[in-house]
Amino acid sequence: MFCPGQAFEEHQLCSLDPIKQFAEWFKEVAACPSIGEANAMCLATCTKDGRPSARVVLLKGFGEDGFKFFTNYESRKGRELESNPFASLVFYWEPFKRQVRIEGHVERLSETESQEYFQTRPKGSQIGAWVSRQSSVVPDREYLRKKNAEFEEKYKDTDVPKPDYWGGYVVKPEVIEFWQGQTNRLHDRIVFRRPKEEEILDSGMTHQGENGWVYERLFP
Repeated sequence: MFCPGQAFEEHQLCSLDPIKQFAEWFKEVAACPSIGEANAMCLATCTKDGRPSARVVLLKGFGEDGFKFFTNYESRKGRELESNPFASLVFYWEPFKRQVRIEGHVERLSETESQEYFQTRPKGSQIGAWVSRQSSVVPDREYLRKKNAEFEEKYKDTDVPKPDYWGGYVVKPEVIEFWQGQTNRLHDRIVFRRPKEEEILDSGMTHQGENGWVYERLFP
């Protein structure tokens, strides 16, 4: 795989722990001036009966506990996660020809953590959380302007509380795949996964990583 600064040649993995490997890539792409929002990711969810939907949201933290984002619990993604708590994330960083795919179980963050993050948001964004009943039908743009003006007036001299229907999720990864584009289309794909219970690993194909992960190379 590929260490930062060596985007188009094959090299050893920077880490055998995919969270640390992600951190190395993320650090590099976040410093690239041609990438506006390195933390933009496609979040795919699915209804209980298997109908998928996807949208771009912003990553707001990651670590060994997983990948975090915040949203309206009553939105389409929130409703789908309530009935089917699994999701996939995709990051694509064009200047580096790099992609990361993440699959895992999703849990709500604690109310305390959601409160703490909400208080770091600009006041306009806090008010926006009250204005928008996300994914519901709205009559027109003017309705949004009026509702926004109402809440601006309501909270002009006070702190904005977090709505009960707004908060965070964490995607707890079970699969993390790193993709590095190559000019000859023989792209490199290294996938980390949690081995199944009592799985017998083929040492020629599956390699031991760190912190309970194994990894494999996939055909492009």
